[in-house]
Amino acid sequence: MLKRQPIGVFPGTAGFFLLPPIHNADTIMPSLLQGFIPKPCPKEWQFFLAAIEGEPVERVEELLPDTKEGYFNRFILYPEEQHYMKAKSMVEGDLLLLLDAVAWRLNMKQEPPRYNDITSDEIRAFILATHAYDAFQKDNWMKGIQLLQEAAQIVKGISPIFSARLLSEVAATKQSIGMIDNELVDLYKTALSLTEHSSFEDMRAELTFQLGTAYQELADKNNAYYLEAIKCYNKALKTYRKDNYPEAYAMVHMNLALAYLAMPPNAHNYHLKSAMAIQSLREALRFLNKENHTDLWCSATINLANALQYAKSSHIEDNLWEAVALYEDVLKVRTKESDPHGYARLIANQGTALSHLGAFSSAVPKLNEAKQIFEELGDRESIKVVEDMLLEIKMKQEELSKQ
Repeated sequence: MLKRQPIGVFPGTAGFFLLPPIHNADTIMPSLLQGFIPKPCPKEWQFFLAAIEGEPVERVEELLPDTKEGYFNRFILYPEEQHYMKAKSMVEGDLLLLLDAVAWRLNMKQEPPRYNDITSDEIRAFILATHAYDAFQKDNWMKGIQLLQEAAQIVKGISPIFSARLLSEVAATKQSIGMIDNELVDLYKTALSLTEHSSFEDMRAELTFQLGTAYQELADKNNAYYLEAIKCYNKALKTYRKDNYPEAYAMVHMNLALAYLAMPPNAHNYHLKSAMAIQSLREALRFLNKENHTDLWCSATINLANALQYAKSSHIEDNLWEAVALYEDVLKVRTKESDPHGYARLIANQGTALSHLGAFSSAVPKLNEAKQIFEELGDRESIKVVEDMLLEIKMKQEELSKQ
């Protein structure tokens, strides 16, 4: 068996594979652990290259060597009892522990395996991570986070990419359960630093994007973090280009727009931040459509309509009519039956835009309908906003009748 294995380094199936021993493996492995495939790739490792390049499972299987590593990998490709038992008959020690950890992840064992102090670092980290996922399944979030952090620390020196992937899972988990603090920012930064010399540009872009979202969520407490978030999103866009990653490109532009919109205005940035937000939302909508990305498309369209409605511009009327039309587009997707609160907010916003245009006869029915729904839902704050707008319209109509 090789002294080191690239477990957890590459995404997908390749991240589970074992490599058979080859000549000069120890000199190749440090570079491989950073994601760089040796050129030319040794013939014994051609199956590994095929998996990384996304070739069909059948082709990967054809290239598997007739070794214990080959039988282990066949079980990864075909997680069936017969392949598990065959692999189990051929491995022992650390590899048997690893096999059982993989079997648990593939829902073939009820409990993850235990490890001991002589288990090699990357396999021990893999098993610890498996126990972390088991803890998550039992809603024991803190235990799972602790185990993932321990696993990341174990392999930090020998397999920095594996460590970075584990830390990114810690960060993502903390963020998903609302543990938003400066430690979360540090986790993303540490993971990024571990990928600095690797070949995984897409991984760095994803981590940079997630770091931006962490900054953005913390910006309510520190407004300077809005600028940090914007820097992260712009950096992520250097990798997430529209031709290669259209959906990720759109997502980054959506977050970029939200950061600009949420940033507190001042005399210097008021016009610029609205213009930048509108530009990013238009760019996102070039790559989103309501058929394939319904929720994202609705969110981007609504945000664009809101931004247009309140943007200071020499084309205010044009912006307002465009906003009205955008709200109408979303109303074809978001119905009162499927989302009464969202529907009410939409027609309230549309009614407000129409009132700014002086189209009171169209605005009032929409605002009244929104008010009725908010009353049914018990949303007093929204009721007050709509009532204020209706009162403002009434006052304007009275002024016009006196002229």
